[in-house]
Amino acid sequence: MTAEDVIMKPGTARQYHTGSWRSRRPEVDKDKCINCLFCWMFCPDNSILVEGGEMKGIRYTHCKGCGICVRQCPKDAITMVEEGEQ
Repeated sequence: MTAEDVIMKPGTARQYHTGSWRSRRPEVDKDKCINCLFCWMFCPDNSILVEGGEMKGIRYTHCKGCGICVRQCPKDAITMVEEGEQ
């Protein structure tokens, strides 16, 4: 085995999907969401999808389930659920 077999090539988070690390994931209640985008501002993984000034969802391929979005939401529109629950 060579070092090239073990060492990952440099890249961006866009290339490396890290969402499989989490055991809990955020879910959004769009009826409660006021599109303040606090979740987007504070998300350390750029996992909040925003389009046209509105929160459109969560990029689960990068979300690690830290829950910061839940703590920042002023309307309790985001909750954490166990991975695998609907």
